[in-house]
Amino acid sequence: MKKVPKILVVGSFIMDLISTTEKVPNEGETIIGLSFSTAPGGKGANQAVQASLLGADVTMVGKIGNDMFGNELVKSAQKAGVKTQYVIKDEKHASGIGNISLEIKEGEKAKNRILLIPGANMSLTVKDVEFLQEKISEYDFVMLQLEIPIEVNEAIISYAVQRGVPVMLNSAPSRDLPEDLLNKLTYISPNEHEAFDLTGIKINEKDNCIDLESVKSVASKLMERGVGTVIITLGSKGAALMNKDKFIYQPCIDIVKVIDPTAAGDSFLGAFSTAVASGMPEEEALEFASFTATVTVSRMGAQPSLPTREEVLDLIKRTKR
Repeated sequence: MKKVPKILVVGSFIMDLISTTEKVPNEGETIIGLSFSTAPGGKGANQAVQASLLGADVTMVGKIGNDMFGNELVKSAQKAGVKTQYVIKDEKHASGIGNISLEIKEGEKAKNRILLIPGANMSLTVKDVEFLQEKISEYDFVMLQLEIPIEVNEAIISYAVQRGVPVMLNSAPSRDLPEDLLNKLTYISPNEHEAFDLTGIKINEKDNCIDLESVKSVASKLMERGVGTVIITLGSKGAALMNKDKFIYQPCIDIVKVIDPTAAGDSFLGAFSTAVASGMPEEEALEFASFTATVTVSRMGAQPSLPTREEVLDLIKRTKR
């Protein structure tokens, strides 16, 4: 890295409850599964942990319940080096949880289905984050997601714009977003489903390949609504970046067996944000993020699967020999 970036993440803490099965049950059907485990997660915490493991100086703001899961979630972030002094314990609401069904079939890539119960994450208020109005200028980059109240995101974005700090919004889970929020964003990063919900434009495939013209149409629509740079994650088909100066398509680094794709998007965005905040050009940052996500999907769990900088650089070195 050209410099160690200071990154602020305001977002969610979620304890993932992971059930693996060969077949997801239909309505009224009972299936004997394969295994059960828990793993610290949440889009905000995952992205914060990934950025920290890659060498960034990361501070996390969010809310947990005063319970066992909340304590474990904070400890996991701290173990990765994330600063958690601004994490609030809520006495009225339980920590957020995610019920994850992971379908594993021989010869196929693992598929996940997630039911999110946000809990204390949705009790985070604008008043809780008002202190950042002045403090936000200490950071090089801000990362946000939609697992906390939209008004909190709007406040943080406003603070960042006032102080000239770049903002990345991972627009997940999917929801409509107001124009006065979109036109303040440096980056927005939906997946193809969230991009459709925001624009009404479907990203198509031809012969099992992404139709890049439809990707450009989606990105153009979001840029017309005021976003500076659009990054669309496309799962196993890779990712694309577009702004007024360029369009970059980054294919998936498909060199590992996919064990669990749960945190792939968070890993990708944590890596990309760290890279650009450290001064790396966007095209290189996109490739670096893709290698990072590749390591992640080869492991089980959300935060337990996130790689260190050394692990990512080692994979890049081995792949490019």
